[in-house]
Amino acid sequence: MKGLKLILSLVIILAISNSANAQIAPVDDNKVAIGGYDVVSYFSGEAKRGFESFSAQNNGVTYYFHTKANRATFKKSPNKYLPQFGGFCAWGVGAKSAKFPIDPESYDIKDGKLYLFFNAPFNGKQFSTILNWNARTTELHKAAHKNWQKVKNIKK
Repeated sequence: MKGLKLILSLVIILAISNSANAQIAPVDDNKVAIGGYDVVSYFSGEAKRGFESFSAQNNGVTYYFHTKANRATFKKSPNKYLPQFGGFCAWGVGAKSAKFPIDPESYDIKDGKLYLFFNAPFNGKQFSTILNWNARTTELHKAAHKNWQKVKNIKK
């Protein structure tokens, strides 16, 4: 019985650790943005999950909000809060001219704009693209905005 409990505990721990590193598409199959994270919350310094009960539509995509107030703020000026590059990894667009999935809790606010990043194991090692972005922000920011014109129409 103890062996079964130990195995069950390990399975649960692995499932939690895998979901913690799960990268997501900026918009899922149900047209929900950023895994349900509240895009307004990023601007107050913390990525927070939103609730379906506080949702709003923008260009066919559903955004969830942590509070009614955040939803109201978004509705007044949605473009101010939308992530850059369609929500794809800013480093991927700037450094690799590619669309990478994102970790909704890996982000940066630069010049009042939201940038999201990939942060997960890659080739057997943890790969947090925000670290390279932070080291080369000016270069990658400029490259990403230039590259996005050709990258945005690539099917992912």
